[in-house]
Amino acid sequence: MPAIPDRAQTEDSTSFSPDAYFDTWEQGDIPGLYDNDFRKFILTTFGLPQDDTYTYAAVAEVTLLQAQTYIEFGGQGGLHAWYKDNEGKPTPHALVHEPTSSPIQLPPPPAADIAAYTNIFKSTTNTQKALVGLASNAKKDSVRASIGKHLHTLYQPPSPERKIVISKLKKEHTNPYFDVWAWSCQNLEWAGPEDATTKVRHSHAILPILYHHFGCICPSYESLSIIYQLAKGRPVIDLGSGNGYWSYMLRVFNKQKPLTVIPVDNGISEWRTVWVPDTVQIDGVDYLKKNADGKDQVLLLVYPQVGLEFTSRILKAYKGDTIICAGTQNSNGYTAFAKETIADWIAREMPTFEKVCQIPLPSFAAKDEALFAFQRKAS
Repeated sequence: MPAIPDRAQTEDSTSFSPDAYFDTWEQGDIPGLYDNDFRKFILTTFGLPQDDTYTYAAVAEVTLLQAQTYIEFGGQGGLHAWYKDNEGKPTPHALVHEPTSSPIQLPPPPAADIAAYTNIFKSTTNTQKALVGLASNAKKDSVRASIGKHLHTLYQPPSPERKIVISKLKKEHTNPYFDVWAWSCQNLEWAGPEDATTKVRHSHAILPILYHHFGCICPSYESLSIIYQLAKGRPVIDLGSGNGYWSYMLRVFNKQKPLTVIPVDNGISEWRTVWVPDTVQIDGVDYLKKNADGKDQVLLLVYPQVGLEFTSRILKAYKGDTIICAGTQNSNGYTAFAKETIADWIAREMPTFEKVCQIPLPSFAAKDEALFAFQRKAS
């Protein structure tokens, strides 16, 4: 089992500091990204050597140079084939193609539709209104229309009695991962998930790099605000915290009244960047047993793994009253459980809890992510 560094760091960098990284980001110094030079962006912002050959391992393995090559390929060879006609028949927005029994690739959504999707998650917009606009302003039978319908159908904001208020900000919330994610949507011609996204089984070469430097899933301002408010001052156990990006974001969310966040991870996975210096390296169930089973603490699971019954073991061991999970909202098996969502599992296996929230999260191309929140029912 690899040891988790006891300091924030990026491997092979002598200059990386989370606080300095955020300060630089606020000044708008993001070289390379908006010129689609992803390799330059990673090398420069994380202070890496120009001859970097680090191998980023996730489901696949890739170097920065290889990822940059794929970016320059664009949509060639089906690299951006996120949307298809499931019936294999031409539709008003399909490519000119003879009818076939195989699904055919649809043309990429326009940049305006991609921007409409990414704008949903900005701290300066109202998510619910933006979701309505995504669908209502879409052309009939378009990819945007199916995306809008899909996201709006699954959207469950906290009910008024929860007294959770998501206030729009006048200035964008500082979140480097969000900005990089929004760039990736335009570059990869991705306008969001739809019902058929669960059938898409390919991804893109930049994903392992984003995983290593920022984490498996991108937090939105709304999701951080909901977690902060549901915690009500209680400590949050970020169990399976990975490289700690969510822990760091939650800690700096409200600097006047900071939230106590305890990152816990068994250290099995390798991360090139680590955002927090104090990850507790221990099995999750063992941590809960040693800390009153999580009573009076909020349990946060960010992209919980499917294998080894990880999620079910943690949920059954937790004795607190608030569970929050950032993971897939379809049954594609990427997080928590192989054939069902965490919401379906909890509804069946833990009926003492009720789902109080399900909001979409910024989803990388071919993914369909959401933040779920559950609370123990009043006895």
